[in-house]
Amino acid sequence: MIENQSDNINNKENDISDQDNATSPENQIVENDESSSQNTEDINTELNAEDLKNTVSNNDARLEQLEKEHETLKNQYVRISADFDNFRKRQSRDQDDLKIQIVSKSLTAILPIVDNFERARQQLKPESEEAQSLHRSYQGLYKQLVEVLKQQGVAPMRVIGQQFDPSLHEAVLREPSEDLKEDFIIEELQRGYHLEGKVLRHALVKVSMGPGTQNSQQEVEKDKVEEDIDSEENTSQDV
Repeated sequence: MIENQSDNINNKENDISDQDNATSPENQIVENDESSSQNTEDINTELNAEDLKNTVSNNDARLEQLEKEHETLKNQYVRISADFDNFRKRQSRDQDDLKIQIVSKSLTAILPIVDNFERARQQLKPESEEAQSLHRSYQGLYKQLVEVLKQQGVAPMRVIGQQFDPSLHEAVLREPSEDLKEDFIIEELQRGYHLEGKVLRHALVKVSMGPGTQNSQQEVEKDKVEEDIDSEENTSQDV
């Protein structure tokens, strides 16, 4: 009886051992599958890392290209903006110059009338009451004309005693002067005018030749006279 039980236990152990041996290939297949799956995951991870690296590299290249395009467009904008600003300033300057030219042409035609008013004021010497009344009316018209010119930006030049400047003055006469040095203005023959800081009409002036020029000229003439006298004396002696 005991022996039979022992045999049964041994048989059961053998059966368990056989079952263990029978299941071991399946365990091996599962282990192979797990290993294959791990390898696949590693490969996928490497591929994903490579794709990410390529993507980052492409994005960097694209960013660099966009930055270059942005810099180019920025430079173009700056140039266009500067060109437009210069064009606007040039247009404004041309309009101002054109306006000044038109006004200058009109005012230049009026200046001779102002000259005639000033000559008449210097020459007329009213004595009777009627003449004085007429003179006052004339002076009122003259003042109105001068005021209109002033409102248009016209200003007279002050030249007497100033140094001659060809950009402002036109020398008509030159004569010696004991009071002023050479190239200083002695007399104003026709008044000059400015318009907005520019010359509307040059002043006609008489310019000094300096204080010593007159004496030098007299000495030259005296020497010439003396030479003529000596020449006549020599001629008479020869005869």
